[in-house]
Amino acid sequence: MTTLKKMSEEAFADYAEHSSPNYARDKVASGEWSEETALEKARQLFEEMLPQGKDTPDNYFYEIVDEWDDKTVGMLWFTIREHAGQKAAYVVDIIIDEEHQRKGHASRAFRALEEKVRALGLTGIGLNVFGNNVNAHRLYARLGYEPVNIFMFKHLEETI
Repeated sequence: MTTLKKMSEEAFADYAEHSSPNYARDKVASGEWSEETALEKARQLFEEMLPQGKDTPDNYFYEIVDEWDDKTVGMLWFTIREHAGQKAAYVVDIIIDEEHQRKGHASRAFRALEEKVRALGLTGIGLNVFGNNVNAHRLYARLGYEPVNIFMFKHLEETI
């Protein structure tokens, strides 16, 4: 069984240290940001989103725990945003540690998230997924998530 446990200060400090480099790599891999500016942009965005760190209002941080051995296998961060005029959860980040991937933890974490979201009186859960993350697309589709907006881009070869 996989559960969500309120994130400890120590776990948040570790997450905060690694979040910006990880996000920067994803933005570069997706082709949205250049490698030269990605890390600075990611750090700035993290600080803007969390001016009070873990205590920033309407932001929720959880450790994803495998209850069989009481081991943290990842983390989940969501915030509250408006969707269609109602308050909804928005998953900012979910990470399953590499050695624990493909074991169902993400699916079970999202089911546990639904309980948290309902308890807060929110109407749904939104998220963004990078276009190049095919496995995440499959997971979210299996869990019942549907595309709302799809941003597409075509790279053109330079001509001289």
